[in-house]
Amino acid sequence: MAHGGGPRQVKLDRESELRIEVGYDAPLKLRLLSGTAEIFGTELPPDFWLTFPPRLKFAVFTWNGATIEMEGSTETEYTADETPNISYVNVHAVLEERRHRAKPLPPDDPNSQGPRVIVVGPTDSGKSTLSKMLLSWAAKKEWKPTFVDLDIGQGAITIPGCIAATPIEMPIDPVEGIPLDIPLVYFYGHTTPSHESLKIHFLSGNNVDLYNVLVKELAQVVERQLSGNAESRASGMVINTMGWIEGQGYELLLHAIDTFNANVVLVLGQEKLWSMIRNVLKNKPGVDVVKLQKSGGVVSRNAKFRQKSRSHRIREYFYGLANDLSPHSNIANFSDFSVFRIGGGPQAPRSALPIGAEPAADPTRLAPVNINRDLLHTILAVSFAKEPDQIISSNVAGFVFVTDVDIQRKTITYLAPSVGELPSKYLTAGTVTWLET
Repeated sequence: MAHGGGPRQVKLDRESELRIEVGYDAPLKLRLLSGTAEIFGTELPPDFWLTFPPRLKFAVFTWNGATIEMEGSTETEYTADETPNISYVNVHAVLEERRHRAKPLPPDDPNSQGPRVIVVGPTDSGKSTLSKMLLSWAAKKEWKPTFVDLDIGQGAITIPGCIAATPIEMPIDPVEGIPLDIPLVYFYGHTTPSHESLKIHFLSGNNVDLYNVLVKELAQVVERQLSGNAESRASGMVINTMGWIEGQGYELLLHAIDTFNANVVLVLGQEKLWSMIRNVLKNKPGVDVVKLQKSGGVVSRNAKFRQKSRSHRIREYFYGLANDLSPHSNIANFSDFSVFRIGGGPQAPRSALPIGAEPAADPTRLAPVNINRDLLHTILAVSFAKEPDQIISSNVAGFVFVTDVDIQRKTITYLAPSVGELPSKYLTAGTVTWLET
């Protein structure tokens, strides 16, 4: 039930949790008065007020009992004594054992690689929450697992429309989320690999091939990083995935499992998916496919809520979670930049194709974009590429937001996270847009 906002205390019994959805208009303050408790695997400091922004959904779990004090309004606020956390921590214990087995082995020993965990399941099954818990529990034990986020719709590491990876060296902050210190980010440019809006640019209505290409690029770079760092290699990785599990979405999951050489597949909340993946991987040695119950606290999110969440993630990138960052507005000439779109470009004429074949756009073709008013409100990725043909294989330095395009003066006004010149003149556009509010 919702709560109006006055100070109140909640006493939690052992192995229970307080499930909260912060109100839409104001933050919520919360602190641990007694006992021990955690949020997504990260322990709460005693008697220290934490401020949670509006709309945030989270749960405070206790293993041995705790008293929580809150101040502020909530949309939802209730306690639950049935949670899957015991099964989740049992998974963590198995992963912990594998890390210890891997750590003393020489780099050329294939068993020196720690657990590579991929979390799969339908939309709203708690994949990102479980990923955070496993990462935080590992970091608490002084491991440094790599978090890989393949969910382009949500954007746990950076803005939506990207796939990314970053090392986790400390338990994840329950308010700030995943640290943005040294992420490796590839810009896909869309919040789904298969969507009607993509028909503007990709005549087939999707660009699954590009998604797979970028997943492979990311996996290769992560692999190189792990091969050169024994501690990271033994710590392993946790991979979060999209909720698209039917048809092509299922094929994308199998591609990710194979590309990252995942050896633990955690399937949340769907028996059919668990059975299908287990059957496919039954002859692959050393791969465990584990079925887990989803939490009763998982909330279904409709399309409108998802769109709002994406908008908030983009705003957070430029302005910070607490509105404490000051992005910089810049004006540049059209000639200062080269903007590209991946997957566009002309089709081959029917006369050049086999009989009966339909022309299709090359999913990895770079198409130059004319800078015009169509770019207004678009998020552009700033590539690290030195030449245009390196754009697909290059990660991105960051993002800019187009706030104005002056055709007469041939200038573009954009918002950047920091002052100064952009690290590259090569920018890529997709279908990710934002209306600043």
